[in-house]
Amino acid sequence: MKLDSKTPSGPLADKWDNHRFSIKLVNPANKRKFTAIVVGTGLAGASAAASLAELGYNVKAFCFQDSPRRAHSIGAQGGINAAKNYQNDGDSIWRLFYDTIKGGDFRSREANTYRLAQVSNNIIDQCVAQGIPFARDYGGLLANRSFGGAQVSRTFYARGQTGQQLLLGAYSALQRQIGLGKVKMFPRTEMLDLVLVDGHAKGIIVRNLVTGEIERHAADAVVLGTGGYGRVFNLSTMGLGCNVTAAYRAYKRGALFANPCFTQIHPTCIPHTGDYQSKLTLMSESLRNDGRIWVPKNKGDKRAPHDIPENERDYYLERKYPSFGNLAPRDISSRSAKEVCDDGRGVGPTGYGVYLDFSEAIGRLGQQVIREKYGNLFEMYKLITDEDPYEVPMRIYPASHYTMGGLWVDYNLMSNIPGLHVIGEANFSDHGANRLGASALMQGLADGYFILPYTIGDYFARVGAQNINTDRPEFGAAEESVRSRIERLFAVKGKRTVESFHKALGLIMWEKAGLARNDAGLKEAISHIAALREEFWQDAKVLGDNNEMNQTIERAGRVADFLEFAEMFCYDALNREESCGAHFREEYQTEEGEALRNDKKFAYVAAWEYTGDGVKPELHKEELTFENVELTTRSYK
Repeated sequence: MKLDSKTPSGPLADKWDNHRFSIKLVNPANKRKFTAIVVGTGLAGASAAASLAELGYNVKAFCFQDSPRRAHSIGAQGGINAAKNYQNDGDSIWRLFYDTIKGGDFRSREANTYRLAQVSNNIIDQCVAQGIPFARDYGGLLANRSFGGAQVSRTFYARGQTGQQLLLGAYSALQRQIGLGKVKMFPRTEMLDLVLVDGHAKGIIVRNLVTGEIERHAADAVVLGTGGYGRVFNLSTMGLGCNVTAAYRAYKRGALFANPCFTQIHPTCIPHTGDYQSKLTLMSESLRNDGRIWVPKNKGDKRAPHDIPENERDYYLERKYPSFGNLAPRDISSRSAKEVCDDGRGVGPTGYGVYLDFSEAIGRLGQQVIREKYGNLFEMYKLITDEDPYEVPMRIYPASHYTMGGLWVDYNLMSNIPGLHVIGEANFSDHGANRLGASALMQGLADGYFILPYTIGDYFARVGAQNINTDRPEFGAAEESVRSRIERLFAVKGKRTVESFHKALGLIMWEKAGLARNDAGLKEAISHIAALREEFWQDAKVLGDNNEMNQTIERAGRVADFLEFAEMFCYDALNREESCGAHFREEYQTEEGEALRNDKKFAYVAAWEYTGDGVKPELHKEELTFENVELTTRSYK
């Protein structure tokens, strides 16, 4: 299979403008003849559905929450990047592009990443016009702050609620189109299969989560904006409902899954404290602007932080990476935290934590200034831990967060299945092996507001409106496949809860394929996952029946998909015999313990093709070419 990225020719800065001029258009009168299905209503999905409807297309939008505004994009706290250069500190579209390419350890397409930087400025204008309450300085101008992996201030923010505020903007635009009748909304509905007609994506099979009814929906194209798969680790900063099912079912229908092992571990999370926990809580990376990260210099030092003098504290990020200090990128900061904890210098009851200390900033700026900048985050931390971060340092530790891998897409955001478009975190395209902070919201809104509305029209213009009917045999076969899988889950009648299998899988993944990986551990993980999957299908306990609201069967289906997906994840990590970004193979590191890339062998996108249950997937490669940036060893020192 040859992967054609459809990257336009010409100078990098001109590619997107030239491409928009060259693609085919659908005239306004014909747009109402086309229908698009949009699955997921986070930032990417909601902005795409609203924009497509605004253009005149008919849209069917689906989410498994009771309202589109409950999508997990609300969990993003810190901000959204844009190359506005309001601080006059040297930022530019080129610098944002280069920081993003470098932050991803040179494992993303130049053209896609540059387009993201170009579009970033339009996003801020769009959101301000929608009334998003971005923070402003004393004179009323939009404020900016710094984030990891950058030496300029380019992050726009709404205190610690940026994702929520941006989602409310997209949600408002979506609701307007629902009110106008251009979007038909299907809440509490989960996509369980993709329908192909003559090789093109023309519909989906869904389950109504209230009644259990299995339904068919047809359209001229399908758009997946279903987020990432971070809960393959079970404990994650992601919401409990987040899953891989929609993307994985598309993968089983022939869509290639790219770079699944590129998963981000966020360095700034409240540490895990017990087996009772079902998720972890993210503390915004913006806290690293004023908070200093440290641990005791001496192993086993259990004194209270105030009792440890300055000369016995190790501000390890400032020591190791003086140029970036506490704003080192997420992958580097996470591995550094693991190193000091593995060295016996971790803090807190489990020993897996480091201090994020604001005492110096409070002394320099005053508590009121810190309260104005981070007050709601400090309140959240105190509510969860019963510790006051104004009085004692926060304790943080890395946790599973964003996923850079996803379904393979070309420059038009279309997968290798014609008509199947994938946007936001559900695709692989923009972040390479590591995402810089505040870039997730940027990509989701760029894809939904400013890229997909252009490129999907090119597909529509080329294939024409086909008026696909759900009575076609392809829909019947897909529905039967969904029903058969559900019946199989109910038929197991085991004794072990679905949640216990998810916890067991998460433990395997965290220990063998988490922050650090090696050949032996990944092979062991593949073996353990296969055994766990077999046990799941023999002993999983699924209660109730399908003809009702039944969260047990919902979770069972998602965990079953994770048990298959995790194996592909580990094959990808095993195949990539290098360290790059968030993918850290212990066998491939410099003498200083930094990631050691192998550009000669692995400067490619690894796109995996489904070949059958329990069978190793087939690897396809999209070679990455770098004509505008020099491949260098990533250094933040």
